[in-house]
Amino acid sequence: MPFITNSTAEEVVDIFYEDYGKGQPVILIHGWPLSRKSWEQQVWKIVEDGFRCISYDRRGFGISSAPWDSYDYSSLASDLDALINKLDLKDVILVGFSMGGGEVVRYMTDYGCKRIAKAALISSIIPLVKLKDDNPVGVTENVLDNIKSGLQKDRVGFLKNFHKGFYNYDENKNRVSEGQLEYDFSIASHASPRATIQAALAWMHTDFRPELKNVAVPTLIVHGDADNTVPIGTSAEQAAKGIKDNTYKIIKGAPHGLNITHADEFNAILIEFLNE
Repeated sequence: MPFITNSTAEEVVDIFYEDYGKGQPVILIHGWPLSRKSWEQQVWKIVEDGFRCISYDRRGFGISSAPWDSYDYSSLASDLDALINKLDLKDVILVGFSMGGGEVVRYMTDYGCKRIAKAALISSIIPLVKLKDDNPVGVTENVLDNIKSGLQKDRVGFLKNFHKGFYNYDENKNRVSEGQLEYDFSIASHASPRATIQAALAWMHTDFRPELKNVAVPTLIVHGDADNTVPIGTSAEQAAKGIKDNTYKIIKGAPHGLNITHADEFNAILIEFLNE
């Protein structure tokens, strides 16, 4: 199985990846608390349309290494950098979903855009989830504390119900199956318990607003206006104002997990952007 190794003075982390197709490389960075498998409805379409599609498991998730510490965004971006360099990728298109948008932005902050052609932020947490005085549309500290507490006290119980909100399940039963919910639970529940909590703290509390200026490539921003997990006002609306060269698409009625519930509509938007 293909792994790349990211070796630093502090640790050695093995990152599992899948690599299909030929052409310009597209790297898919998954959201929390899933794995590369969450991109199932996109991988085939990207490859079918003539691109090389690479998806990987974030450290602590899927079958990548699960160190005890180092789930901050610079550590996560270093794994992405190791992947890009060890595969010697150029003219890369980065696609980050939810938490994965953080790796996209932090990569360009820490490593620049030399190897990057375009970027896409999908249902992304960028630039800031948390409520602050200067971010009044953010998520309250109480809600974030409840997530942390739920994960610490009964992680699998929390995760069992998490994806109903992820997909606005009651409103989208015709778009997402019970099987999908069970599949997501299986993926999420097998992630490292420590990684699940530490990665959550990273997306909860990292403020990317000062870093938006570092996104110096054409960028696609896609968000659902019914996203109850990452509200559009604290994320896509601000990202579209802070990233200079962007194409902003709102999918009406779409929840957080729009890559599943609105796969056809989203795929069409993504492929059009890849081909531009």
